[in-house]
Amino acid sequence: MCGLAGIIDLKGRRDIDRDQVARMTATLTHRGPDDSGFHFGPGVGLGHRRLSIVGLDDGRQPIFSEDGQIAVVCNGELFDYRERKAELEDKGHVFSTHSDSEIIVHLYEEYGEDLFPYLKGQFAFVLVDFRKGVVLMARDRMGICPLFWSKQGDFLYVGSEIKALLASGDVPAEADPRGLDHMFTFFALTSPRTAFAGVKSLQPGNFLRVALDGSGRAAEPVIRKYWDFDFPDWGDEYDPAETEAVDGFEAAFRQAVDLRLRADVPVVGYLSGGVDSAYVLAMAAKVAGRPLPSFTVGMQGTSLDETEHSAEAVAAIGGEQTVIEAHSNLISENYAALVTGAEAPVLDTSCAALLALSRGVRQQGYKTVIAGEGADEGFAGYVWFKVREAGRLLDFGNTFRPSATMGRVLRKIGAPGSSFSEFARNDALTGGPQAQSQLYNLVATARKRFYSDEMWERLDGHVAYEDIDLDLEKMKRWHPLNQSLYLGYKVHLPGLLLSQKGDRVAMANGVEVRYPFLDEDVIDYVSKLHPRWKLNRCVRDKYLLRKAAERILPKRIAQRPKNMFRAPLAESFLADPPAFVRDLLSPESLRRTGYFDAAQVERDRDVLAKGDKKLATFASLGLGGVVATQLWHHLYLGGDLCELPEVDLNPVACERSEGRLAEAVAAAE
Repeated sequence: MCGLAGIIDLKGRRDIDRDQVARMTATLTHRGPDDSGFHFGPGVGLGHRRLSIVGLDDGRQPIFSEDGQIAVVCNGELFDYRERKAELEDKGHVFSTHSDSEIIVHLYEEYGEDLFPYLKGQFAFVLVDFRKGVVLMARDRMGICPLFWSKQGDFLYVGSEIKALLASGDVPAEADPRGLDHMFTFFALTSPRTAFAGVKSLQPGNFLRVALDGSGRAAEPVIRKYWDFDFPDWGDEYDPAETEAVDGFEAAFRQAVDLRLRADVPVVGYLSGGVDSAYVLAMAAKVAGRPLPSFTVGMQGTSLDETEHSAEAVAAIGGEQTVIEAHSNLISENYAALVTGAEAPVLDTSCAALLALSRGVRQQGYKTVIAGEGADEGFAGYVWFKVREAGRLLDFGNTFRPSATMGRVLRKIGAPGSSFSEFARNDALTGGPQAQSQLYNLVATARKRFYSDEMWERLDGHVAYEDIDLDLEKMKRWHPLNQSLYLGYKVHLPGLLLSQKGDRVAMANGVEVRYPFLDEDVIDYVSKLHPRWKLNRCVRDKYLLRKAAERILPKRIAQRPKNMFRAPLAESFLADPPAFVRDLLSPESLRRTGYFDAAQVERDRDVLAKGDKKLATFASLGLGGVVATQLWHHLYLGGDLCELPEVDLNPVACERSEGRLAEAVAAAE
């Protein structure tokens, strides 16, 4: 994957400031350390940083059509580019590079804005049709590759990361309390909102269209959806015999792995102690005819350590394993870099371990990894799915549902400060109750515990549930388990796993991660299956996946219970906090930002400092969120809250001194 940035004059006429685009692009050097490219034309300025993985020698971007009238900058991989390229060449298209990204311009020539069904992979791109005056900005179906945009006056700013937009100097760094509230509601940022006011995330399966009509009037960006998850109507699910079910899944998954091994550089794998990553690497070894090197996070001396289980998988699969040790100071030493990369508060401290993991991969000279994310979303691998399905045993169809009432009572016990009307409202906004409802309810207890009066006023009654893009009408027709899987695909997956635990921690070190379980054909096959192939008898999670894994892995690995990957929670650096944490949680710093109740934060901080175990897990988690939010504010909003350096949004000077950026911009002219 790579990094892209650009500015579009919505009136389509004015020249774009080259230094602005250069500055924006330079903030993305970590995403693309191998090369850079630019293009400037009337009303358009594009920049690109390249992480070269396919077409190493001739893949500089932007890439143009044969007549030069269509240009594209792309971040990501289009895995079936060989087949698409052959089809397009048969239709008379002439390719000038060996880059997979080039198929985008030719697909657009062939199919126009209906090109999206022909794009298979993980991508975010900006395409400019100079002849028609059309700009398209698009993001892949799952949300693997990020893409952010902001409209300021008559200009549109776009970038793979928010820091690129801020570096333009025209997009102000201001907090969006409603965006921050997503982190304290879902543990994730999962809507067009970001932590920054006026900066939006293009949602998965969507594209943004700008039509520059030449009239001199400013065009209005329009968002369109080209894809969403889908499931059969309840009762119409595909329910084959076991051998047929396993054969079908195995064929789709094998093809997904085969496509994701395509690269002009070596591919390695992430390996935990569970079945998901082990199955990915076992299938990769089978497809490639040799085992891949693997990388594992080690936490020796703790109950969280997975090295023994991962070593067992290596013994079965083969290949060289590297264990990246996560020491006791891992969080405190990496937290600033983590929040800088995520561009948002990070409540899940395991992200720090994954940041160290990608750093270890890069230090050994690799930059492409395959991983097992997405299996739990497709096959109901989390404990909350089991709890919800067990509760549904009390129900009679979709009419008499005592489990819904029981679930709200349990939520009331977990969050006595919340009302039943709040639960009903949230359920209505998610087509619920859903399997995740109790989890989100517990996460959200930190809101009532820590938010200041000022924060509540700024939220003005808004709740994060209002921002989720769900097709509630379709959901009514699906089996309840599929409804909850859909919510996970839309919230937990793009908002946390593929961002703070995926793209951001990997690309901070110039590492691309590929996800076979998120292949379009794999998801299509799994989605249409009867729920019993995902969660069998309420307790046997990932049932079909485990049956398939038994064919190429020892049964003890295939049937190993899930152990959610996590690093030590906030207590590990709040009980005896480093200086920067003490500064961030000082009454002065808390009053300066205004998000949190300083007195409540001080009380809970003192409880942890004394080693008292009375602080509930989610209260402790929320206190970690307070630290993360304060740190994000300091790094990006000039809070001057601690001694850590703020994010550098003007990295051009050093690149210009080396001559590389100046040469690239000059070449674009």
